[in-house]
Parts: sequence; C-alpha cells; structure tokens
Amino acid sequence: MHHPDTASALHTPAFKDLRILVTGASGFIGAALKARLLAEGATVHAVSRSAWASDAAGRLHWHQVDLADERAVAALFSRVRPDMVFHLASEVTGGRDVALVAPTLRGNLLGAVNLLTAATQAGCRRMVLAGSLEEPDERESATAIPCSPYAAAKWAASSYARMFHALYQTPVVLARLFMVYGPGQRDFRKLVPYVARTLLEGGIPQLSSGLRPVDWVYIDDVVEGLLRLALVPGIDGETVDLGSGQLVTLREVVDLLCGMVEPPGTPAFGALPDRPMEQVKAADIGKTVRLLGWQPATPLRQGLRNTVDWVRQVPHEAAPDDART
Repeated sequence: MHHPDTASALHTPAFKDLRILVTGASGFIGAALKARLLAEGATVHAVSRSAWASDAAGRLHWHQVDLADERAVAALFSRVRPDMVFHLASEVTGGRDVALVAPTLRGNLLGAVNLLTAATQAGCRRMVLAGSLEEPDERESATAIPCSPYAAAKWAASSYARMFHALYQTPVVLARLFMVYGPGQRDFRKLVPYVARTLLEGGIPQLSSGLRPVDWVYIDDVVEGLLRLALVPGIDGETVDLGSGQLVTLREVVDLLCGMVEPPGTPAFGALPDRPMEQVKAADIGKTVRLLGWQPATPLRQGLRNTVDWVRQVPHEAAPDDART
C-alpha cells in the first residue's frame, strides 16, 4: 500500500543536535534507526551488550550496559542525559521452551522497567518502547494468554509502561511492531533471510506448514514510524501499531522469494512443526494514520526484492539451526 502523502520522510531538523539514547543499537532495527538518526543530525548514544568503538566525529557514542542492572541504567542516564530514548533491546525468540522464561524475563521486562524508572527520575522528552505483535492486545479480554515466554515478558513491559504514564506522567509511547523484514536482518534463522539465503545457495528451505498469516512491514518504514512516534505531540501513553494492516501467509512470502531467485528445488513445507498458539493479527493502521500521518510506503514485493539483493552481497555467517518463523 503506497500513500506518498502520508508516508513521506520527515525532512526536518527536529533531531539535529539532540542526544538520543538507542538501546539494542547493534540489532536489526536498532542499527537502521541509528543510521537514520545520525543522518538527521542527532548525537546517538548507542547501547549494546557487547563493546563497539565510538566514531571519531563524536556523534556516535557506544555504551556497553546490562539493562537489567538498575544502577547501571541510572548511571547511564546520568552520563548521557538523553533528550529522547528508543528502547529496542530485547531477548528475541519465539521459542516456547521453559528454559527461555528466565532470560526473557531479565532481558525484556527488567530492562524495560529500569529504563522507565530512569526516564521518570531523570526526565526526557519522549521514550519510545518497542512492543510486539506477539503480545496480547490490550483490547483483548483480561483472560488473554501470551503465547510464549517472550510474549509474556513484552506484555508485562507494556503494562508497566502504561502504569508509569498513568501514575508518574512518564512521556512513554508504545510502538507495537509487526513482522519487520528487510536488508540488514542478519539473523538467518528468521524466515525471509533464511529462505533467501538457502534458495540463493541452491538449498531446500526446511519450513513449517507456512499457513500462518502475518502482517509484514519493511525496515525503512518502521524506522520512519519510530521517528514520528518520538516527535508527534500529545500521544504519551498511546500504543501505536507499525505494520501494513494486511495479512500475507508465510507460504505466500516464500513463493514470492522463489519467483525472484528461481531455485532448482522446492521448499519443504511441513518439514518442521508449527508452533503452538501462533498469533494472527493485523495492524490497526487507521489509528496510526490518525495519530502519526504514517502508512508503510514499501510494497511487499519490492521490499522482498531489496532483501534478496542484500542477501546476495552478504558473506555467509553461520547461524544456529532451529525452527523458522
């Protein structure tokens, strides 16, 4: 769906010379957001679990911080004094194993609560907290059940964010992200890069049934939406969907990729089991347009073609072999 009137880039000096804190800045979405903020003239304080070198020009500063450590997060805010915060760091896994409960609790809930606390005590103009399509919708029944340890932790983090806004007037906005894909997604366990790489190498992708319908959204469009969430006034406490509003099955996406690569073999649908309790939901684009003036500008076919072109250029990096999305 292409609506250039509402999806045009910001083209504004709004971020110039602001101090922006980005957690998860070495990840797929974080890296793309970091690059865009630097292009907009911001000074970016990037947080990751591993050490990275800051740039010589002085506008990109890396911080190695355990976000589950409350004191470390408070010290980070004291050093950086950010004008805005984008919290994208996450323990990302769709697995259902009980061993994932503790790390997702630590990575996805404690980190978010510590950042919300620091933002409330130290102050900032806006905090954008990344949520997920995997978590139950706040409009659903109180008996809704999260589908995985990851979903439960993200849901709890969103609940804390709403509480912080209601009780302490914390200027937080929740970005519910749908299935983000595109160039730069180096986790080759994820469906689109996994299938593209496997097909390009002449292999046979091992997949689930592929029948799950998903709302796909291109990385550049997501970054644009995140920037708008940081700037638009009067939306503190809101949950805003960043997706396409349309459902396309995994199998349909794989078929599109096959049409672009023309592989010698056929993907093995059904080779892996479907995950239980998969979420099927589309973004509420009407609310997003109303609040942000944003819609995704990149058609799925074009986004997938851009991703295939990127995968062709990326050297092979080993990734763990597990079930695909």
